[in-house]
Amino acid sequence: MFSDVFSAFDKRSRRSNFLTGAKVQARIVSALMIREAVGRYGHENLGFFWVIGEPLLLTTGVMALWSFTHVSHDASVGVVPFALTGYSMLTLWRQIVFRSLHGMRYGAALTFHANVKYLDILLARSLLETVGIMAAFVVAYLPLYLLGALPLPNDPLLLFGGWLLMAWFCAGFGLLIAALTELSDILERFIHPVMYLTLPLTGAFYMVDWMPLKIQKYLLMSPLVHGIEMFRAGVFPPSVVTHYDPYFLALCALLTTGIGFPLMLYAQRHVEL
Repeated sequence: MFSDVFSAFDKRSRRSNFLTGAKVQARIVSALMIREAVGRYGHENLGFFWVIGEPLLLTTGVMALWSFTHVSHDASVGVVPFALTGYSMLTLWRQIVFRSLHGMRYGAALTFHANVKYLDILLARSLLETVGIMAAFVVAYLPLYLLGALPLPNDPLLLFGGWLLMAWFCAGFGLLIAALTELSDILERFIHPVMYLTLPLTGAFYMVDWMPLKIQKYLLMSPLVHGIEMFRAGVFPPSVVTHYDPYFLALCALLTTGIGFPLMLYAQRHVEL
């Protein structure tokens, strides 16, 4: 009888400690996000607006360029939604990866606070990019919808699901980049050209269904293609054929996180202040 009581009390205590710890970590990450935003954009003039404004300007600029050049391969896919969805996801991929370069070194001073870990710093940066770019997408989408340039999203749940899975994969890959660039300074020289070489593997500039069948199976080996196709499936009408597998994308995200996290724990012992 007493053992059952103590067991139940122990379970409640552990649950309470877990919830308390989760709340503390959430406050730490949110504070780091605010600090990162203030440090990057300042708190005067437009300040935090640039968290949204920077990706918004990039996305709308490319979208306008594509509209003027009439780049499209399918009459059922408008240039405006095609450009907006493709470049938003491409920006997410590039920004999270580039912000991860030496991310541990640049945030090392913050780890003198007992509760701040390198994972918190990298997670805060990835979340800031994820939230900022999604907000830019929404801010661009609403006026374009009111002007008739965009339809209502076909499946908002699919849209946000694709965005979150893509953000998870990018954040996991960011852990790998942060750790590897800390272990080798030479690797940083290769990141920028490699990112340009990955452009054909992102799916931002084409739909998989437009490609020959022999090429489609190779394109679908890229998790980035699955993320963008899933995101577009949430925006485009059902008549537009998309190819994606959320389980494959989740598996790739889990794999990059599973490799990146222990590698980051190893690399943190080699951080140069």
